[in-house]
Amino acid sequence: MKCPFCNYAESKVVDSRPTEDGTVIRRRRECTSCTKRFTTYEKIEDIPLMVIKKGGQREQFNRSKVMNGIIKACEKRPISIKQIEDIVDTIEKEVYQSLEREVSSHFIGEKIMDQLKKTDEVAYVRFASVYRQFKDINTFMAELNKLLEDKR
Repeated sequence: MKCPFCNYAESKVVDSRPTEDGTVIRRRRECTSCTKRFTTYEKIEDIPLMVIKKGGQREQFNRSKVMNGIIKACEKRPISIKQIEDIVDTIEKEVYQSLEREVSSHFIGEKIMDQLKKTDEVAYVRFASVYRQFKDINTFMAELNKLLEDKR
């Protein structure tokens, strides 16, 4: 960090404190050349994650959309809200850990299906029927057969 007084490139941290809301760290620094003190603030960079939809349009990642889709698939199933929140947390974490600024809706959909398959097969099939847009009974049966083969 350059000293604002003498432009020397080296400084040492004398004191660090979080701000009241805990989102920023205030650092008191001392220039190793001129010994003058100055304050810096450190904050996590909040980069919006964009989702590329099937039609090519982009929108900001929305956790509640993922949550609502999973809730619909899990309706009348023995799955608690806590389990659903855990699934959404896992998906959100995987999406952000991809380190991409833009991810496809397909990527997110596949992550949701992976989690639902582990949690509840009926919820998985419900989600898949909407997500994969089954055109007829044959495509639906193909998905069910694939699910049965995976269980073996």
